[in-house]
Amino acid sequence: MRGTSQGWSIPMAVTYQITFDIQPGKRADFLALLTPVLDAMRHEPSFVSAQLFQDPEASDRLRLIETWSDHEEVITVQIHRPYRAAYMAALPELLNHPRHIEVWKPLRADHTQ
Repeated sequence: MRGTSQGWSIPMAVTYQITFDIQPGKRADFLALLTPVLDAMRHEPSFVSAQLFQDPEASDRLRLIETWSDHEEVITVQIHRPYRAAYMAALPELLNHPRHIEVWKPLRADHTQ
């Protein structure tokens, strides 16, 4: 499905910005659980992209930006995938507070390739 915004043809997708405030000393445990989730979700048909960032001033503060082609499919199917179970169950023990999740609609994406 494609849409148009200001003359650009863009996918009708949704982007999630998820901020994690990891407890001191638990970053390696967090990444060990998140990495297989990222590796698995890239094979999902509705997956578009994901990027993981570190706050340059706080190494235990990370932001994951995920783009998917269909928000409804993410909330009804993707977040319930078995490969997410261990990661989701461990979050309360790894984070200082619950994840902060923002939902955004992409308007434009530019890439070198």
